[in-house]
Amino acid sequence: MTYDLTALRADIPALAAGTAHFDGPGGTQTPRPVIEAIADALARPLSNRGSLLPGERHADTLVVEARRAMADLLGADPAGVVFGRSATQLTYDAARTLAAGWAEGDEVVVTRLDHDANIRPWVQAAERTGATVRRADFDPATGELTADHIRAQLSPRTRLVAVTAASNLIGTMPPVAEIARLVHEAGALLHVDGVHYTAHAPVDVRALGADFFVCSPYKFLGPHHGVLAAAPELLETLRPDKLLPSSDAVPERFELGTLPYEFLAGTRAAVDVLAGLGGPGDGDRRARLGAAYEAIGAHEARLRARLEEGLAALDGVTVHSRAARRTPTLLVTLDGRRTEDAYRFLAGRNVHAPSGHFYALEASRHLGLGDTGGLRVGLACYTSDEDVDRLLEGLAAFLKESPAAH
Repeated sequence: MTYDLTALRADIPALAAGTAHFDGPGGTQTPRPVIEAIADALARPLSNRGSLLPGERHADTLVVEARRAMADLLGADPAGVVFGRSATQLTYDAARTLAAGWAEGDEVVVTRLDHDANIRPWVQAAERTGATVRRADFDPATGELTADHIRAQLSPRTRLVAVTAASNLIGTMPPVAEIARLVHEAGALLHVDGVHYTAHAPVDVRALGADFFVCSPYKFLGPHHGVLAAAPELLETLRPDKLLPSSDAVPERFELGTLPYEFLAGTRAAVDVLAGLGGPGDGDRRARLGAAYEAIGAHEARLRARLEEGLAALDGVTVHSRAARRTPTLLVTLDGRRTEDAYRFLAGRNVHAPSGHFYALEASRHLGLGDTGGLRVGLACYTSDEDVDRLLEGLAAFLKESPAAH
């Protein structure tokens, strides 16, 4: 197995600016094949989907190819792949649609580990229907969210459980498959936020047991929009609000308005770029993606160890990412110093490691960090050893030049 980091970095034009990027959890930089696919989609005839004219056929091909690509990436059925403006929008749509079948006394479970996009839509939908919201905690000392945390909130009245596959704040990867078994035994549905997870781990929605799985291509080298995957048979049972003349077929009935065809072209290209990161290989795209994620995982694990070793050597640094299974995303606080100041200091050295709660507000509060959060250091498939060293050198300089407040 090979992992050609040099070739990958050379294929990402934005990296030529010299910034050491640790902001991947907020969105990755874009490879040239993705940029070119978007441009090509717009350069050719393009219109609403159809089968007669070149623009119609082109639009239809872009949609079909993007569904197939995302199905390969997620281990899903292409007929169950829904495109939307963002994962947040798709989750709100799902919450409104599912809540139409809820009543007073029904229960919905959310977790304090999640991004607010997998909390607030369900809370608001429950409030409108009179359903009860139950919250599963996680252990702030370890960062772990276990199946037992979810089990404690389940009851015969549970209708849906919303859980993240990986925390965008501290990287924790809960045991989703085990949680899914408990949820289904309770007769409920499981909605999984895979936005952060999909950038770092191979996805198989069937093996995970996710009834709904959302992700965002811009977190894994693609353009800005959202994707939801579900079994087509489940989608057939749902009746979302839609325009009267729009298609009632699945998955089109969930896609409001004209799709962003050029971004779908970019998404297909992003999946192909990912599939090539395991080196030249035989097999279909799904198999090549498996090899690629193995290579990405090895690369990111090695850099994470380098980063953690460097952070451990710095005085006054606390790392809040401690779960046994987690992505290469570290949340850091600095004794007696504001991480917002560290963010600005590092920016002056062309190192991008942002500070905040990153919409995981309940997780930040549960960790005792209030609404301030911390400095988030997120490794990506294109992060280099030099990037890590620049970050560590920058933090060491900040700690030296910025005395701790007492």
